[in-house]
Amino acid sequence: MVNSVMFPGGARVPALGMGTWALGDSAERRTQEIASLRLGLDLGLRVVDTAEIYGTGRSERLVGEAIAGRRDEVFLVTKVLPSNASRAGVAASCRASLRRLGTDRIDLYLLHWRGAVPLGETIGAFERLKREGLIGAWGVSNFDVGDLDDLARVASPDPCAANQILYSLDYRGVEFDLLEADRRRSIVTMAYSPLGQGGNLLHQPVLARIAGRHETSLGPATPAQVALAWVLRQPGMLAIPKAGSPRHQRENVAATELVLTSEDLAAIDRSIPPPRRKVPLAMI
Repeated sequence: MVNSVMFPGGARVPALGMGTWALGDSAERRTQEIASLRLGLDLGLRVVDTAEIYGTGRSERLVGEAIAGRRDEVFLVTKVLPSNASRAGVAASCRASLRRLGTDRIDLYLLHWRGAVPLGETIGAFERLKREGLIGAWGVSNFDVGDLDDLARVASPDPCAANQILYSLDYRGVEFDLLEADRRRSIVTMAYSPLGQGGNLLHQPVLARIAGRHETSLGPATPAQVALAWVLRQPGMLAIPKAGSPRHQRENVAATELVLTSEDLAAIDRSIPPPRRKVPLAMI
């Protein structure tokens, strides 16, 4: 099984989780999407990530159905929109998410991205939810180094547990300084869309060449598995790829068997170079 990551509060989870963006949008795919999430739990994954904005609540409802009767196996993550990040808005959004998810607690509650509401007000609302037992920890998403600096100036008895960001071979800019900034603060980095966007990344010849040198329990490695193993190699990294079918879920889990060699990593760097300067934080 994949390595684990530990959140500041002490919760330890496998470094591979399950994302759910766009899950629940199709009635025809609903059965296999639920089966995919349940299979992930069967295979030892624990983190399920969703958000109130995904399908305007449809993703949260699907997750709630998928984890019904298995809540204690799940480390559940969802997010509040910045437009709902006021003291009253956070409380209302959290309770609405709990209803859709069919649970009485959220393990990790994230601010989806930074908006106009002062960070102190949002964090204060998170702290109140934690005192009430509705969330176990709080974190952020799409925060760059400067945003983390601002966050550090907000007095809080509880540390920021996670920063969920776009990270894949398509988007390496965060390697310049953000990944280290998260580690320095003991913040778990959650990588969304770790397989890139639109499929172009997976057609990179270098990934096919590396895949040809590796095997998994399912057979020859695939470029997607190489790309996911590349993200998972980072310390303190929790990757949350989406898998809309049981077959895709099995392929994601099998990627944790890959150990990329120094030769593999050097070949990737030659074809898809790491950043040499600060670039704006990418987000989708």
